[in-house]
Amino acid sequence: MAPGDLVLRSGEATVDVSPASGSLTSLRIKGTEYLYQGPGFGCFPMAPWCGRLRDGLLDFDGEHHRFPRNDPPHALHGTVRDHRWEVLDHSSTRATLGVRLEPSWPFPGSVTHQITLTIDKLRLQMRIHADDRPFPAQAGWHPWFRRHLDVESAGSLELRFAPAWQEERGSDHLPTGRQIAPQEPPWDDCFAMPDGVDVVCEWPGHSRIHVRSDARRVVVYDMREYAVCVEPQSGPPDGLNTAPRVVTPGHDLMVSTTWSW
Repeated sequence: MAPGDLVLRSGEATVDVSPASGSLTSLRIKGTEYLYQGPGFGCFPMAPWCGRLRDGLLDFDGEHHRFPRNDPPHALHGTVRDHRWEVLDHSSTRATLGVRLEPSWPFPGSVTHQITLTIDKLRLQMRIHADDRPFPAQAGWHPWFRRHLDVESAGSLELRFAPAWQEERGSDHLPTGRQIAPQEPPWDDCFAMPDGVDVVCEWPGHSRIHVRSDARRVVVYDMREYAVCVEPQSGPPDGLNTAPRVVTPGHDLMVSTTWSW
């Protein structure tokens, strides 16, 4: 745990929260760590876009905006994880963090991230607010769940979910616009769940975490030997350009996810 991190505790569950990035750096349940550790891992918030933004470009309302291509040739996972968040509220079981979108984002606005821990669940909620101009936005989370726990009885992480379809992935790793039947792993893919994200993460013989969200897209990334990502998000990769959800003053974008065990 880094200096300045916040600690939430409830029953046998503990969560560490880093204001440096708005991220969860640790989730321990009965002494077992479930998030892969290290800079850039844990579980970080994605806003004001999720996943890849094609060529780092946004076209909106007749204006063209360019963002650093931190996953060449694309811009990846938004801007807020790269900035320090302000601690707005903190108790033993809840933390609320906030961050301004400027200057990395050309539209005045802010993001609030609330983290609430109870005995058997963790609830995360993000709100994106526009000050005085509308803009397209997405919000979501990028947890790195450990594929292997430090528990002798635990098998490797397995996922159970039933998406309505999979977004076909092109050679540039972005959706082509075609909806296809869900494919077998390995995955770096976006899946649609119109009734809300519902994914069971199970370590056979040991435990499970049930990830639910009112978001209707989930990106699953399982191409690393040490971790699997299950990312609830409010739209598909490059959705700011292809399927924008426009935030307007007085009409915030709100997304939540609950992990239960």
